[in-house]
Amino acid sequence: MGCVHGKCCSRYPSSTDGDSQHEVNPCGPQSKHILTQRSLESVPVPSHNFSLEYSVLTQRGYYPDSPDKENQDSFCIKTQLQGNPNVHFFGVFDGHGQFGTQCSTFVQQRLVEILANDLTLLDDPVRAYNSAFVVVNNELHNSEIDDTMSGTTAITVLVIGDKIYVANVGDSRAVIAVKEGNKIEAQDLSYDQTPFRKDEYERVKACGARVLSVDQVEGLKDPSIQTWGDEESQGGDPPRLWMQNGMYPGTAFTRSVGDSTAEKIGVVSEPEVSTLQLMPNHLFFVVASDGVFEFISSQAVVDMASKYVDPRDACGAIAGDSYKLWLEHESRTDDITIIIVQIKDFSISGAGATDRATGVNFRPSVQKNGRKPSDMSTASGESKSNYYCTNSDASKAFRIVIGVGGLPKLPQIPFLNFLTWGWWCILPATELIAYLGN
Repeated sequence: MGCVHGKCCSRYPSSTDGDSQHEVNPCGPQSKHILTQRSLESVPVPSHNFSLEYSVLTQRGYYPDSPDKENQDSFCIKTQLQGNPNVHFFGVFDGHGQFGTQCSTFVQQRLVEILANDLTLLDDPVRAYNSAFVVVNNELHNSEIDDTMSGTTAITVLVIGDKIYVANVGDSRAVIAVKEGNKIEAQDLSYDQTPFRKDEYERVKACGARVLSVDQVEGLKDPSIQTWGDEESQGGDPPRLWMQNGMYPGTAFTRSVGDSTAEKIGVVSEPEVSTLQLMPNHLFFVVASDGVFEFISSQAVVDMASKYVDPRDACGAIAGDSYKLWLEHESRTDDITIIIVQIKDFSISGAGATDRATGVNFRPSVQKNGRKPSDMSTASGESKSNYYCTNSDASKAFRIVIGVGGLPKLPQIPFLNFLTWGWWCILPATELIAYLGN
């Protein structure tokens, strides 16, 4: 959803220069050109005798009023982190604001570098994750990038052997497909951090934020009404965060990296971290920006992806449907980035297959006054903990919790932009228009 000074309230069209080719680093900035690049990659996890097969797509948004707007999404896929063949990283970073592209690029490059250099990563991934986000947020503040009104969300998945660790800041999302009998069900690995969540709403209010929709700010609706329904029904005019005496920053999320102005009213960079013990009925996981999930539910994404053997085709189908739904509801589309990772040949007989759990375990990532918050662990993944702000600088109000007791559980339409670092395949415009018209 972004912020009112960022892409969500601007209108930018796509570029037409789709004939150029560019080298793309798997952890590098994404080209603003409308290009299609496909590749199918696979990496083994030898400690547990399975493999990960994956593909990634990033599609620049369609904005009708500004022809040179670049894709503010970035992604990073880093296999064999720290030289370990059993450790693999997947991340999507959704930038916002005037310098959103620079923010998302900076964070996706530095976050994985910080994790790669953290010698405690394998011993305590949750602590390492928390520390990495705090460090990269401070580095972004101190960099040459102006993050006063710009920043990025981050959704990342770290595979370590037969466990996965998910760190989320913002409203991008990770979801895993679980086979239950004859059904394939979606299980969220992260929960969007927005004012729709009661715990996040109360936390930012305690930090001094005004929480109002744009219609409330403009006097079209009663500002005293502090209920907005749910995100699915009210996503068109969501509650946003505002300074007490100003019409800014207007963020629709409650956590991000950067956004130094919004930090003063409770927008923090500390992630919510979840852990999951892989099981044979875990088929694949999806990591995507809110350009995918704005109009498509987690279950619908899993349903679409499960129809395809090749994750490249799954990425294309989901991006195409997302694109069409954006144009049905609005006059523009958001940037869309999606990574699909298939879990191949996983069995419970693999090495170290002990102490299994079936649910997602959410670990507390912050504490107040030296005390750990109430337990967030739940098979459903619903957060049970509220966080509070203890001074005007929200980033200083939070302290990292060291993990305890182990880790359980149309107009001009651009080409689809399947960005990986393999070979380029330019999709003819006529094929794309025909596909989107179906």
